[in-house]
Amino acid sequence: MPPKTKARESIVEKETTLDQSSVTVGTALQVNDSVAIDCDSSGPTPITKLDKSCGVGTADIKKLQEAGFCTVESIAFAPRKTLLAVKGISDAKADKLAAEAAKLVPMGFTTATEYHQKRSEIIQLTTGSRELDKQLQGGFETGSITELYGEYRCGKSQLCHQVAVTCQLPIDMGGGEGKAIYIDTEGSFRPERLLAIAERYGLSGHDVLDNIAYARAYNTDHQIQLLYMATAMMCESRYAVLIVDSSTSLFRTDYSGRGELANRQMQLAKFMRMLLRITDEV
Repeated sequence: MPPKTKARESIVEKETTLDQSSVTVGTALQVNDSVAIDCDSSGPTPITKLDKSCGVGTADIKKLQEAGFCTVESIAFAPRKTLLAVKGISDAKADKLAAEAAKLVPMGFTTATEYHQKRSEIIQLTTGSRELDKQLQGGFETGSITELYGEYRCGKSQLCHQVAVTCQLPIDMGGGEGKAIYIDTEGSFRPERLLAIAERYGLSGHDVLDNIAYARAYNTDHQIQLLYMATAMMCESRYAVLIVDSSTSLFRTDYSGRGELANRQMQLAKFMRMLLRITDEV
């Protein structure tokens, strides 16, 4: 690994029934030290690496991509039953996929020394606030899930906008030198905020906006589908942060009433697990 690494992070804003919210942060990708944001990356392994030379056909790869498997890591980390749920994937194909993915993705034991070295490469993304960075010991730690919550209108969305800009800063300024993905479930995304923040850091407003991929989620199924799309995008370019503002809002409206509580929690847990999987994959 290069001496300096960068990481993608997931930032998820969640709201509780008491008008509180949470923000979850976790790494997504380590990339080389470079001021320019380009498409080369040392992070996730595209699923296309499992080509015919590995005994996996193009048709099978397409089926897996349609099911949300965009990286070799996603295949390696998936339970066998999840692979079997993909249309056209038989028992034999599932075993073959798992075996070939395991050859490309280290999944065995490692020494504590090696893991310590990996931990030493973790960086923190600045929140834009010295006091908050101090409380977080430098900012949002990559490679982990951090939850932030607060009362209504306490600045959670503002923090999301802030990190969407600061993630584009150089590493020595507390950034990740990467792009941002922003999934908006409540219509709170405001580009004019981003321009003001960019001006504060002396960044080009035009470049900052171009480096943020935005999508509005209209229901929980759409929200999950956008997460699949985000995973695919991370294989094609360098993204430093994934923001979902907020993660629970649509679940609370799409699954209302006590009768749907169990299903709501199950679907929400699935969504959060997908975010965690992204941090492991890329």
